[in-house]
Parts: sequence; structure tokens; C-alpha cells
Amino acid sequence: MKFLAITLIVHAPHPVTGVRTSTAERFREVLDNALLAEELGFDGFGVGERHERPFISSSPPVVLSHIAALTKRIRLFTAVTTLSLLDPVRAYEDYATLDHLSGGRLELIIGKGNGTAQRELFDVSPEDQWERNAESYEVFRRIWRQDKVTAGTRFRPPLTDAEVWPRPLQQPVRVWHGSATSRESVELAARYGDPLFSANVTNSIEPYAELIRHYRERWEHHGHDPAAIAVGAGTAGMYVARTSQEAIAAYRPVFEGNLAFQKQLGLEPVFPTVEDFVERSSALIGSPQQIIDKVHRYHDQFGHTVLHLHADAGGLTESRHRDSLELFQSEVAPVLRRDIPDPPFAWGPVLAGPPATGESAP
Repeated sequence: MKFLAITLIVHAPHPVTGVRTSTAERFREVLDNALLAEELGFDGFGVGERHERPFISSSPPVVLSHIAALTKRIRLFTAVTTLSLLDPVRAYEDYATLDHLSGGRLELIIGKGNGTAQRELFDVSPEDQWERNAESYEVFRRIWRQDKVTAGTRFRPPLTDAEVWPRPLQQPVRVWHGSATSRESVELAARYGDPLFSANVTNSIEPYAELIRHYRERWEHHGHDPAAIAVGAGTAGMYVARTSQEAIAAYRPVFEGNLAFQKQLGLEPVFPTVEDFVERSSALIGSPQQIIDKVHRYHDQFGHTVLHLHADAGGLTESRHRDSLELFQSEVAPVLRRDIPDPPFAWGPVLAGPPATGESAP
């Protein structure tokens, strides 16, 4: 099993103290957490993309390029790239450049994105957001594989023998499809034989498990080898301590602060108490053995081989956050790496050969 540390770069008041850091300090935290993730042996570090408050993750290529310059080994993920809002040509240029600068460490998780404010900012309607996502991905995919691209498009000017530079380093970059509960992302991933990354954050396990089962069905429907499936899954939070009592006691103020923030936003909480949150959500809060057991329970339903954890302290003290990550890496990760297989592909740059000029997208 592989492990990612991911941040959406939320810039909100601290859930316990109520203090909000400056924007510059918040970005510095992201960089420090990326360095910590590489130091502790995580396999990847991901940065989200949102274009509305309370997030400041509107430019993941810039953030990841800075992280690429500070790190040497860790793979760099987007979580997610909102292709429904972006011009796929411009997105390709940014990410191909980042891929070269990072030495082929880039992987993308794409999705349509959430949020009314960011949709309105880019003048994208709810009715065409899924079609935009599919069209943008198809164009992006072809640009990565073809030296010249001709494509009739609805949501951007058509392309005729278009050349887009720089040409890629990874051939091609791996693209995961991020999904919460919508079948559109699943269908797109299954059609192209791409890996799926389940959000697995907001709800209990059932809707995510159902969608992953549907993905596996559609994967086989499109003629792909079942052995080649790769699924990743998120977590709603993490704090690993020596005992469950210690873990819940430390996490309770964080949970209650986040609960109050949700209520301020007018959101109805799915998990009303920290005990319910620990029991029914994907959060990994408890002793090392409890964390191992819970990941196994989810793996029984998902068959996932990649797991993402929160890169941010998220209300914990910095020392507790680091202690939790160290304990995860020393006592949890080795067991899960032994028990659960890796994805069915090499965890490294995709440099099999030159781009296939003239290749058509399926």
C-alpha cells in the first residue's frame, strides 16, 4: 500500500484557538508539511484546487513547483485538478512544465470540483459542468500523447493541428479520477482505463463502496483487465496515539471546533459527536492497532491500494501532529504495506517511450 499526505490549503480560523494565520504563514505551513512528508517516508504529497473561501489552493501548479524544488523523491499529486473550470491547453502547459521541473514526479487527480462560488467565478453552469470535465480531459489526454492535435470542442476554440509546448517528460502522466458519489467520474475513469480515487471523507462507507463496485463493473464492461485496477481512498482525519483514550481526548477539541464551523456555514453535520465520527467515518483516530484494523475494514470494501492522510495539523498542536505521523509511519504503515498490495504499476516516472504521434483517444 502507498500513502499520500494531502492538503486542500484551508485558510480558516484555528478550530480550537480561533486565530487565523496570515496567508504567507499558511503557505509556509504547506511547504513545511511537504518536507515533513518526504522526511517521514510518505510516497506522495498532494495539493487541492479550489477557487473559493476558505481555501487558498487556487494555483496548485505553482505550489507544487515550489515543493518540487525543495524535495527529491516524493511524488507530487493534485487533489483535485478541476478540469471542468480550466482550459485543457493551458492546464497541459502548466503541468507538463511542472513535470519536467520535478523530474517526472507528477501525478494528477482530476475532477469536476465542488462549490457554487468557484463555478460562478468561471461562468460554468451546473448543467454543463460534467460535459466540460469530460471534454477537457479528452483534449488534455490527447495533447499529452500527440505532437499535433485536431479536436472539435464545445467549450473552448477548436484545435487544428495544434502544437502545445513543452512536449511531455512522462509519456504519459498518470491521471486518477477523483470521485465522491457521482457516477460520471467513475464512467470516465473506467472508459479510459484510468485509476479511481474515492474522496471517502464526508459520509460513512456505504456510498463510496457502492461507487467503487460500479467502477469495477464498468471497468470490465469497457474490456480492461480487472487485475490492472487501482483504487485510492481518502480519510476524514487522523490522529494516532498510544491508546484510543488518549487519541479521542486530544482530537475532541478539534472535532468540536470543526463542528461549530460547519454550523456557522449552515451545514448539517453527518457525524454529531466525536465518538460517532471515530466509529462511522473514515477518520483514523485511535491506537496503531485500531488504525490498522480500520484500514483493513475499508480495504475489504474498496480493495484500495493507495490511502491519503491529512498533511495539515488541522487544529492539533504541531508536536502532536508530528508525533501522530511518526507513529503512523513507524507502527501502522509497515503493517499495511505488508498486508495490502501496491497499485499494479511502478511508482515512478512513466518513461516507456516517445509520444505516439497521431494516436487517437478511445
